[in-house]
Amino acid sequence: MRIAMIGTRGVPAHYGGFETAVEEIGSRLAAGGHVVTVYCRRGNNGPDGDPATYAGMRLVHLPCLHQRSLETLTHTAVAALHVALSRGQYDVALVFNAANTFALPLLHLSHLPVAVHVDGLEWRRSKWGRAGKAFYLWSEARAVRDADALIADSPGIQEYYLTEFGAQSRLLEYGTTVTADLFPSRVGELGLEPRRYHLLVARVEPENHVLEMIEAYAASGARLPLVVVGDSPYVTDYREAVRATAGRTPGVRLLGSVWDQDLLDQLYVGAASYLHGHSVGGTNPSLLRAMGAGATTIAHDNTFNRDVLGEDGVFGRTVHDLAEAIAAVDVDPDSDGPRRARLVARCRKRYVWGAVAEGYTQLCSDLAAGRTQRHLYSGRRDPSSPWHHSPVATPSDSSVER
Repeated sequence: MRIAMIGTRGVPAHYGGFETAVEEIGSRLAAGGHVVTVYCRRGNNGPDGDPATYAGMRLVHLPCLHQRSLETLTHTAVAALHVALSRGQYDVALVFNAANTFALPLLHLSHLPVAVHVDGLEWRRSKWGRAGKAFYLWSEARAVRDADALIADSPGIQEYYLTEFGAQSRLLEYGTTVTADLFPSRVGELGLEPRRYHLLVARVEPENHVLEMIEAYAASGARLPLVVVGDSPYVTDYREAVRATAGRTPGVRLLGSVWDQDLLDQLYVGAASYLHGHSVGGTNPSLLRAMGAGATTIAHDNTFNRDVLGEDGVFGRTVHDLAEAIAAVDVDPDSDGPRRARLVARCRKRYVWGAVAEGYTQLCSDLAAGRTQRHLYSGRRDPSSPWHHSPVATPSDSSVER
């Protein structure tokens, strides 16, 4: 099949879970004999230029407006136009991010079946104002009505679309690489010792609770340092609050973005604990990476994180609860071996990229054969759904109580 992948920054993956998924899935589809084209943002690869191919995939680099609220939308619009003008070049399109469903009519002009990976509940993110939240809610409804198939990457997201819209979706979770057998020798380059530091990896955004995790670390009385990997591409009040709190909290080290993937793998493997504050839904690749590294994981308590970690996560909803969990690991960082082993085993069984790629192959085959749910669902929300909300509502479980 000839498959177009649209809606991400592109590959090689330097940023975020969507890009990692496109790289891992697309390369496997290509290795299976399919012709895979990934639409990339021009300049995605930085000073290394924009390669024409990568890992067996064909890359098309197109421009966009470099503004936070317009970057994704403008690139997708240009990519969808390119696909529409390439009539007959593709058999299936995979669109990532529900916000990009505005482009479905353009893609359908070329009689192309389209599956939309809806991601998490983006309307929860505080960075979006009233108009942004309303746009995401509209986009979800449009995906339900106009996509030929919906892709959910977690049971929680699948349940959301079922209860909110009565719509079925294809559950295709992410995979990860098990790295628990690595010896983290390179953490010494950062002045760290294996199993003698706590780790947090996240974009610095309110829904990832970076600030609250740092506050929990400060309240825990931990002796081991907290290493924070990640940043925000935009200067925000929240980002500045994180930096200020870190600056007055002994033991916190802000590394910013770490692009060396081998070093990042070793940071996960060597951590005494991994702190995961993400709350807006979906199966998070950073969480899977920590599990595959065998890291004791202390997570924000929500249905999405519980779906992934099962009974072997340590969960907290308040800063106090999270502080107690951090303190327990800090006292005896070499304990908890059985829990860590179970997390690794869970990854080996459930989060396997090869199986994920097989799921995408079957989905594309179904779409190419004419199986579709387009216009099967109205896109109207069920007012009795527990998720029913106004465009500015934010459910309580997206926050950490202080």
